[in-house]
Amino acid sequence: MNKIAKFEKVSFEQFEKDWMKNFPETADVRAVYDGIKLPKRATVGSAGYDFYAPADICFKKGESTLVPTGIRCKIDEGWVLSIYPRSGLGFKHRCQLDNTVGIIDSDYYNSSNEGHIMIKISCDAHDEGHKAEVACGDGFSQGIFTQFGITVDDETDGIRNGGFGSTTK
Repeated sequence: MNKIAKFEKVSFEQFEKDWMKNFPETADVRAVYDGIKLPKRATVGSAGYDFYAPADICFKKGESTLVPTGIRCKIDEGWVLSIYPRSGLGFKHRCQLDNTVGIIDSDYYNSSNEGHIMIKISCDAHDEGHKAEVACGDGFSQGIFTQFGITVDDETDGIRNGGFGSTTK
């Protein structure tokens, strides 16, 4: 097996800033940060690394929720981390990523936000008033590493600095 990446936590300062933008009612952000679990595979045959909820999260029908994971990932060049919702959330509650698949490039690690992986999920359940609740420490999404290639005439020289949509600014 190729070992091509390493998960780490972002700094507390970065996490606190991102977390409080999305969950301003949180009383003890330090406790949330201290409880963050690094992604891991559930079984030896698993392709996906489970991302765990840093706190209790409720995905309400018709709403989007941006979850700062507190995680960053150092990835070798030529590899990408693709983020997907856990299949149980999709199957039971019609939860899906707002951008369908999250793409974490190797150069995202050095972004101004420390490469903080944030996952935005919507709940599109059929029944009114539905919500999907994920307990702190439970898996809510998964990441899969894949190798990619570039064209022989590639001349890209841009430098990343940011997250969602930053490469087209």
